[in-house]
Amino acid sequence: MMNYRLTKRGVNLLTHCNRKMKINHPHILKNNNVLKMSMKRGYDIRQRRPIDEGIPKRVKIVEVGPRDGLQNEKQAIPADKKIEFINKLSETGLSVIEATAFVHPKFVPQMGDNKEVFSGIKKKEGINYPVLAPNLRGLEDAIKVGVEEVAIFVGATAAFCKANINTDSVAQALESYKPVIERAKEAGLRIRGYVSCVCGCPYQGYVDPTEVAYVANELYKMGCYEISLGDTIGVGTPLSTQEMLLEVMKYVPKERIAVHFHNTYGQALANILVSLQMGISTVDSSTAGLGGCPFAKKATGNISTEDVVYMMNGMDIETGVELEKLIDVGMWITDILDKKNNSNVALAISTQPPADDELSEAQKRAQKAAEEISKNPEIKNE
Repeated sequence: MMNYRLTKRGVNLLTHCNRKMKINHPHILKNNNVLKMSMKRGYDIRQRRPIDEGIPKRVKIVEVGPRDGLQNEKQAIPADKKIEFINKLSETGLSVIEATAFVHPKFVPQMGDNKEVFSGIKKKEGINYPVLAPNLRGLEDAIKVGVEEVAIFVGATAAFCKANINTDSVAQALESYKPVIERAKEAGLRIRGYVSCVCGCPYQGYVDPTEVAYVANELYKMGCYEISLGDTIGVGTPLSTQEMLLEVMKYVPKERIAVHFHNTYGQALANILVSLQMGISTVDSSTAGLGGCPFAKKATGNISTEDVVYMMNGMDIETGVELEKLIDVGMWITDILDKKNNSNVALAISTQPPADDELSEAQKRAQKAAEEISKNPEIKNE
């Protein structure tokens, strides 16, 4: 089968995969029929189509696998493996990798080695390694090891705030972060704000977009340079995502908004697409779809970074991330964890048959013999 590259500005599918692989993709056809048909209908798929209007040409991906991805794992993961995980991710072209969380190990045991992990990783120039630091003690520990950016979390509902940081209201949760933010500013750190449960809460259920907008606005006014809106239990749909973003964007500039979708109901990519169409240019994701939430039992993994990058490549959106390298890292970490890789793209590409030039001579002879048998029933019956 011949592969066709429909120019850089079209369905540039070949960038997704190892060039040596044979990918039976429906958009890559003999004689370039897709392109010919599109020209007859009066449009050219090599140019941006209506779905692309208003979408950013470049998207920043915030890799949350080492922190949000691993924090919910039950098995003990050695610090050296976490360090290796981050170092491998640093070679994929990612510009932001959330490294760990400075939290009490009683509540999140998996992050108990935060100092060792952050101190042990090879900091690569041009890459930011933020950490979660939700209280003053954690912040001071982070400052001591040279952290340059911290993140804080506030739930959009009082019920989630109670379960997560033991406050009785959203307002009280916001108030509790004021000294943390002030100290971070004194230390010259950048501060990122997360809003949890933006599309639904495991305790309250439906979350009104105005509740989300209130928290996002308060965090922005308090000094958070970026507000990441998290669908913690993955119940959002394109419509609820749109309604939520419209409300938040009344108070926070779209350039300062990130989206963070869990894929519990398989809606994450659709929600990301809607977000892109609304001008959002920062997306959180986790290699191999790792993740969950210790305080939201219904939360499954984040959308996989591999799947996000594949979609961005197909939409001619720059991310700077090398998909092949990212897939290798995802396969490596899931082998370490002895668990399923939740990236559809990684699984699809890893199960592709090898190209002819990658087959050994014995394999080629066996393949040829099998083809002869299938063509000649008499041989099969001998």
